[in-house]
Amino acid sequence: MEYVWAVLVILLLCLSQVLQLFSMPANWLALGLIALWRYLYPESMSWNYVIIMGVVAGIAEAMEFILQARYAGKYGASRRGNIGGIIGAVAGAIFGAPFFLGVGALLGALGGAWLGCFIAESPGRSRPEAMLAAKGAFVGKALGFTLKTAIGAVIVVMSIPRVWP
Repeated sequence: MEYVWAVLVILLLCLSQVLQLFSMPANWLALGLIALWRYLYPESMSWNYVIIMGVVAGIAEAMEFILQARYAGKYGASRRGNIGGIIGAVAGAIFGAPFFLGVGALLGALGGAWLGCFIAESPGRSRPEAMLAAKGAFVGKALGFTLKTAIGAVIVVMSIPRVWP
């Protein structure tokens, strides 16, 4: 019976990463599955492993925002533009979620990062300067999403051998 549960958890771990496309907490779901497996089968891994994977998931989340802010700044965004880009990304993900079978959340987050930064930078800046800063927010959000997704894949791949009996 343990093999059946292991196959189910491994399948759920892999499927959890699909949630990245919908700007949902895929890495945290994977961490929850790992912790549940550890609780049910304590001999499979230590709590230290679960904690380390939690730290890795937290770093992935932080890096998504850090990269967005860094690239926006690199392209000339001010603090206000960075905040606008982050708020725009969150709002875009929420409002985009109902479109394109949920994948609109990713498109909304990327577009929201651009638009939020552009709107925040527009007062007091020329249009080309605001557009360049918004481009930085967009690029940073895309890189942050890519990094977070890659780290999620690493969490899943590293956990599969620990789940398999």
